[in-house]
Formats: sequence, structure tokens, C-alpha cells
Amino acid sequence: MIDWLVNREVPSPNWNERLLPVSMVVIHYTGMQTAAEALERMCDPAAEVSAHYMIDEDGTVTRLVSEDKRAWHAGRSSWRGITDINSASVGIELVNPGHEWGYRPFPDAQMDALLPLLADIIDRHDIPRANVVGHSDIAPARKQDPGELFDWDRLAQLRLALAKPKLAIRLVWDNDSAFYLALERFGYDITDRAAAVRAFERRWRPHRITGEPDGQTGALLFELLLERDMGHAR
Repeated sequence: MIDWLVNREVPSPNWNERLLPVSMVVIHYTGMQTAAEALERMCDPAAEVSAHYMIDEDGTVTRLVSEDKRAWHAGRSSWRGITDINSASVGIELVNPGHEWGYRPFPDAQMDALLPLLADIIDRHDIPRANVVGHSDIAPARKQDPGELFDWDRLAQLRLALAKPKLAIRLVWDNDSAFYLALERFGYDITDRAAAVRAFERRWRPHRITGEPDGQTGALLFELLLERDMGHAR
């Protein structure tokens, strides 16, 4: 079914065989000045990077690696006990210059192309909403993408990602260690604690990124864990 969603094929040599079934989608931005530059890099054997799909700002969807193969988009990363994210995920690159080259909002045409592609991937692989993540979620110490301007709420409205909890109270955990253990339980690598908090904030409180837990982030994390433990986060 996915073929009608793909506008062009530009096969990348940068892939190998999967070792795990697909259970995740990872959303990235390209972080390069142009789409052509990003495409060239993902097709360069020397670069050793790729993704399954790239979506240009005009909505053009390019397939680089077949979904049954392991694209090289996640790098050193982890999520909920999975450390070979490349084997377990489909990687989607959104053309955007990123924080280094003039980060900007993702155009409607690009988002309009992403939504049906993502929905199709989720349906075919039976991927839980909690496992639709950004690159910064799985590699908080290294990555910022897709960043605070990405419209996660739009995905959540279509049940393609977890929705941001509605908070009635602020919640300060008994101590910072309890907060970080809960953050790890939710899925984040807390080796670099400040980076993990920034990644959480970038996803769940994008208007204020501090790297320090507070009552609002504490309440967000509590509600997200509660929703997952009650089985509502699928």
C-alpha cells in the first residue's frame, strides 16, 4: 500500500539486514543546508548514514532504503531497553536546516506528506504510539531533532503519537533521583541527566527548555507513566 505515498526512489547503499522486528518510528530533521546535500550524504557509502524515507519541504517523499532492511539513521541510541534502534525502527528524515543552519517550522506540505506515510507504517507494523519518537528522544546527549518546532500535537490528534497530558497540578518528585529513575523507566537514557531532561522538555514542553526538572515536567512525566501503565499509551 505504501508505494502510492512515495514520489521517487533514490536507493542508498547504506543498509544491512535487520536483527529485530520493526517496533518504532524515529523522526529526524536532515540538519543540512539543502535537500540535495542531505540526499547526497545519505547515498554516500563513506558517510555511512541513511534513512528509509526523506520528505522534502514541498512534500516530496523519497524512499532510500526498503523497510525490510536496516537503515543507518539512529546511531548510538536507546529507547525502552532497545539499543539497536536501527534494527527496530523505520527512520524518516524531514528536510530542515536544523539548529545549525537556521532552524524553521516544518511546512504544511511536508507535514501533510508525513501523516499518511506515518499512519501506513504504524498500521502495517502495529507500532504503539509510545514508540513514535524523535531522534532527540533516543539520543538525548547527541541530538536535538526534530526539535521544539515539530508539531507533535498534530500527530497526536490523529493518534499517531502520544498526546501531551493535560495538567491540573504541578508535581515535585520526592527527590531528583526519583524523577530521573522515572524518566529512565519511561524510555530515556539518563546517562547525561541534563540532556535527558532537555530532550523530554523539547518533546513535551517545547516552549521552555532548561535541563532541570521542575513541578511541570514532574507532572508531565507522572501523567505519561500513568497513561502507559494503564494501557492507554498504545
